[in-house]
Amino acid sequence: MHRFFITEEIKDNIAVISDAAQFHHLKHVLRLRSGDEVIVCDRHGDEFVCGITDIQQGKAVLAVREKRAAQVRKVSITVACAVPGKGKFDEIVDNLTQLGVDAVIPMETERVVVKFDDVRGEARLKRWQKIAQSAARQSQRSTAPEVKGIVTLESVLSLAQQFDLKLLPTLYGERKHIKEVLAEAQAKKILVLIGPEGDFTTGEVERAKRAGFIPVSLGDSVLRVSTAATTIVSYIMISEGF
Repeated sequence: MHRFFITEEIKDNIAVISDAAQFHHLKHVLRLRSGDEVIVCDRHGDEFVCGITDIQQGKAVLAVREKRAAQVRKVSITVACAVPGKGKFDEIVDNLTQLGVDAVIPMETERVVVKFDDVRGEARLKRWQKIAQSAARQSQRSTAPEVKGIVTLESVLSLAQQFDLKLLPTLYGERKHIKEVLAEAQAKKILVLIGPEGDFTTGEVERAKRAGFIPVSLGDSVLRVSTAATTIVSYIMISEGF
């Protein structure tokens, strides 16, 4: 069954799909009509089986037929990832959404080649948010991950106290293997830092360590940014029994 995400509250068992991209997908791509059933997911993660009652100019009106409570997740995962070139962050957002992360934070670090001004950054953010919603629908998630605006590494480090486990995959220095760290931890909120091609600088690693991040190894291979991001999240998912 096709699914859609809404931010507006459902009132009197009536849901409305008014987001332009999702409405276009419903009407012009899927060609749904009145009477068709879909699943609507609200911002709380609850699912609603709905029947389309009316398709108006720019919005679809639906009647709730069944509510399914949000699934309680054991662990919340946020991935802050340096933005690689050639549009590869699109793939990263897609893959991390399918794996079930709760938030994705694009970062500019010292060795990031691609830089964004405010206009380009806002355009990319909207694109990544659409990719996350599409991947969430495809993977049957109840919620799409929050994709945040592009920030600096320092901005991410300032959030460290909100998490009870902070992981820093890196190629250099003293590290523990990721499996060893996860076996010892009983974390509920995990923040992962993924560096650019060429890794974080020594200074960035030291600042992250002072903020409580644990340097970890993902093995002997040197991984691309996208591979490193999906690999460490997969390790976390397996260790937590997802």
